[in-house]
Amino acid sequence: MAADLSTRTKSFGQDYALSPVDKFGTWLSARSLRRHVGDWHGKRVADIGCGHDARITTPLLDEISHLTVADVALSERLKGHPLVTAIEGGLPAVLASIADYSVDITLCMSVLEHLWDDRATLGELRRITAADGIVVINVPTWLGKRALELSAFRLGLSPRAEIDDHKRYYDPRDLWPLLVEAGFLPSLISCRRHKFGLNTLAVCRVRPI
Repeated sequence: MAADLSTRTKSFGQDYALSPVDKFGTWLSARSLRRHVGDWHGKRVADIGCGHDARITTPLLDEISHLTVADVALSERLKGHPLVTAIEGGLPAVLASIADYSVDITLCMSVLEHLWDDRATLGELRRITAADGIVVINVPTWLGKRALELSAFRLGLSPRAEIDDHKRYYDPRDLWPLLVEAGFLPSLISCRRHKFGLNTLAVCRVRPI
């Protein structure tokens, strides 16, 4: 079992209203997912590091068959929803409670940069995703670092604590080798910059049986 190396005690958006910058980033992520995932209908979805309210995936509850969410703290609305399995705890250890190959679409959006053990987390994302499934990962680039720190530290437009919690940044050349190490085949990985070059987006398809 992977160790719980998380130092976070609160999840994204838990005790504060999202800033306009955060809301715009969430909207861009949701728009990008629609384009890259395609059909969500009837799919089993996992949103890993989803934030307190899982703002990206809860709008999909009318389409998908089931949603698994994981973060250090989750809203009562998520924990009480009949189509949601809510798992509270630190990453990557908390993912051990999700069965092998049990998810069709696995999302990890703006999460890896907060974790001490990104390698173990990527391995867990690969483990829980079913054959012919898809894993989508979004992380900030080194260019994004400059924009995020400007927004949080100088302009006060984003929560300072969130950016102070960052452990690393990823250009495509940084993330791609970690994806291969986690077990994704190079031929099934798309890894590129998006969001005006401020983020890296990886779309990894799992080899069908």
